[in-house]
Amino acid sequence: MTSKQRVLNAFAHREPDRVPINYQANPGIHQRLLDYYGLETGDNEGLLQKLGVDFRGVRAPYKGPLLHEELPNRKVDPLWGIHTRWIEHETGGYWDFCDFPLQDADEEEVAAWPLPSPDDYDYSQVKLECEKRQEYAVYAGTGFGDIINGNGFLRGMEQTLIDLVTDDPAGLLLADRRMDIQFELTRRVVEAAEGGIDFLWLGEDLGTQESPMISMELFRRHIRPRYERFMDLAKQHQLPVMIHTCGASSWAYEDFIEMGITVVDTLQPEAAGMHPRELKQRFGGRLAFHGCISTAGPVAYGSVEDVRQNVRETLEIMMPGGGYCLAPTHALQDNSPVENVVAMYEAAYEYGRYGR
Repeated sequence: MTSKQRVLNAFAHREPDRVPINYQANPGIHQRLLDYYGLETGDNEGLLQKLGVDFRGVRAPYKGPLLHEELPNRKVDPLWGIHTRWIEHETGGYWDFCDFPLQDADEEEVAAWPLPSPDDYDYSQVKLECEKRQEYAVYAGTGFGDIINGNGFLRGMEQTLIDLVTDDPAGLLLADRRMDIQFELTRRVVEAAEGGIDFLWLGEDLGTQESPMISMELFRRHIRPRYERFMDLAKQHQLPVMIHTCGASSWAYEDFIEMGITVVDTLQPEAAGMHPRELKQRFGGRLAFHGCISTAGPVAYGSVEDVRQNVRETLEIMMPGGGYCLAPTHALQDNSPVENVVAMYEAAYEYGRYGR
């Protein structure tokens, strides 16, 4: 099978030739993997091919003005105005969100905050980029939506949750402005692709490791309605939808099924209600799965043999009847030994073939 056929068969709960494979990693471990395979820095496509990754994303590049100025000791997103600062740790570092410039903003200030216009993106090459990747499963809109996290980057997590509970007009306006832009970007990319997009990838983190982050009532009042037009767009173009959601999130899966979501992503096995066996028993055949290989488990802290065993056990649970794509639960972290990451993908090939 081609990668595209493999993924779409898995999404449709049919058994492909092997389990589809995906990849995401932080910069430190990503560079070490490039070095391991003898690839030049920046040869991301070469690494995806070495790992046998079946997925590719397509976006329209931004061509408009920069909307937010740089600040000392900060990285400022030039389009959205999100602030981050560099945090060192023993295995590398990461850009952590900070300052939260709209934390105390009222509705008028949120309305005036510069955000990018969908008119300032270049859609002219989308079709060609899809054609270059036509053997792969091509997606648009990675993580789009993301009301809680995305608002949290600008208003802080505490204020974002207060906004949802109190129906704060400033917080809800920010969510709507962001989602209006994301929806229009997605719509234009899908239409420019002229059939070259295979699925939409949305995102909304809904759980901590122990419990839901919000109530079902809040989910149905504020989150679900704002995703319905993405679902309508997907139905219009007959596209599957995958949604990324971290932590204990299976409490929302019945609503996901009602909404028409095809695939759930992340599936952190250590979170409450997220063990692969439980997910397969409760939702197998109704939802497909993408993830399950914990970035906080054997890949980070175990031996090569621990990693291989973890992959094998996960596949034995998730493979039957199709409906599973193997991937890390989030970006592979910099504390993951290279040999463990390599073992993860080698084990996926070894144990992930149907009819072996």
